[in-house]
Amino acid sequence: MIETRLLQYFLAIAEEQSITRAADYLHITQPTLSKQMMDLEASLGKQLLIRGKKKVTLTEDGAYLRSRAQEIISLMEKTEASFRESEQVITGDVHIGCGEHRSTYPIMQMIHAIQEEYPDIRFHFFSGNADAITERLDKGLLDMGFLLEPEINPRYDYQMLPLYETWGVLMRKDSEFAGRDSISFKELSDLPLIMPSQTSNSNQITTFFADTLSSPHMVASYNLIYNAGLMVEAGMGYALCIDDLINTAGNHPLTFVPLSPTLKSNVYLFTKKYQVFSKATKLFLDRLQEEILLRL
Repeated sequence: MIETRLLQYFLAIAEEQSITRAADYLHITQPTLSKQMMDLEASLGKQLLIRGKKKVTLTEDGAYLRSRAQEIISLMEKTEASFRESEQVITGDVHIGCGEHRSTYPIMQMIHAIQEEYPDIRFHFFSGNADAITERLDKGLLDMGFLLEPEINPRYDYQMLPLYETWGVLMRKDSEFAGRDSISFKELSDLPLIMPSQTSNSNQITTFFADTLSSPHMVASYNLIYNAGLMVEAGMGYALCIDDLINTAGNHPLTFVPLSPTLKSNVYLFTKKYQVFSKATKLFLDRLQEEILLRL
């Protein structure tokens, strides 16, 4: 079994790209650290470090270990923080995965109110698509996720929130469709489309295309909107996305046109079944139930 201390040593070397600098940072001698890494490599039967004259780089196995070591250390710190919570004062960390949703603004307002009441609770957000969030949830690195219309999986509990997003098309302002009140799925079928890569959103959109007897002409995909906006600006195509993620006011070269018929996606909260929550996380979920879920 690999000691946590060795993983921390290994991560320090990966960060500093030098055994000498890592040893100074860790307050141990360079020979001691070097031997510890050779022992680690021997125990795993893999070369992890390429020891050059000017810097240390990671092998392919080393890069894999760095990724897993970061996850392990993060999970251990999260677990230790939960045990340090006081009986009287609620403290700790809440880890949330979330897609790019303007509609979750009320949740951010609720978090602000919680922190004013419980200043020792810290919230950590991980932004990503459905696959990235569920992967981190499965590994215990997140307490919960917020996604648009997720695919139902028996490993999770789901709650639909009274929050939704409206879909449309991000396009250049010199497009023939710019300035219109809406654009139909049939019209989209002839356009080069930049599609969201989230499985759940893609399935919902595919269903709407099928209902209108048209099929999308996809030229690219994206998982976060910033790069999609750059692709549209460069003239690659039209990005299918939700509203209000890019401020297209003023001299911005892009504009957003809603879909017709209207396509909306609800936001869902999901957690792992039988998950035991920390006091801070339970307080957040209880407040979410009181202030947002009761609106349903």
